[in-house]
Amino acid sequence: MQLKYMQRALELAQKAAQEDEVPIGAVLVDAQKDEILAEAYNQSAHVADATAHAEMIVLQKACQKLGQNRLRGCDLYVTLEPCTMCAGAISFSRIENLYFGAYDEKGGAVCNGVKFFDAATCHHRPHVEGGILAEECAALLKNFFQSKRKK
Repeated sequence: MQLKYMQRALELAQKAAQEDEVPIGAVLVDAQKDEILAEAYNQSAHVADATAHAEMIVLQKACQKLGQNRLRGCDLYVTLEPCTMCAGAISFSRIENLYFGAYDEKGGAVCNGVKFFDAATCHHRPHVEGGILAEECAALLKNFFQSKRKK
C-alpha cells in the first residue's frame, strides 16, 4: 500500500466538500506500473444520480480508459469504507486490493454491515486494509456534516 495514493484520495474528497458533495475521494492504481489510472470524488448531488459514488465513477473511468470490464491487478484507494453497492462493483471489477480510510459503522459493507466480501455469493474478494489516514478522512466527513446541520 502506498500512502501517497490515499493522500491523493483525501485531496479529492476535500475537492468534493468544496463543491458541496459528500467528501469521499477514490483513486484507482495499476499496481504493476505504479500509476494512477483514474480518480474521482462523489458527485451524486451535482449529477442527480444516487449511484455517482466516488468508487463507482473511478471504476467506470478506468474500465472505459482500458476498454475492458475487469480491472485485475489494480488497487483502489477510497477515503471511506465502501457501501454495499460499491463493494459489489469492486468485486465484479476484480479489484486486487482495496485500501480505505475511515470505517463506516452506518453504511459500510466491507468490515461493517453486510460484510459483502464475506458472503458466499461474492465471487471475488479483494485483499482489504482499512483505517489508512482514518482520522483525517473521518474528520473531513464529520466537519462536512456538522456544517450542514448548522444551515
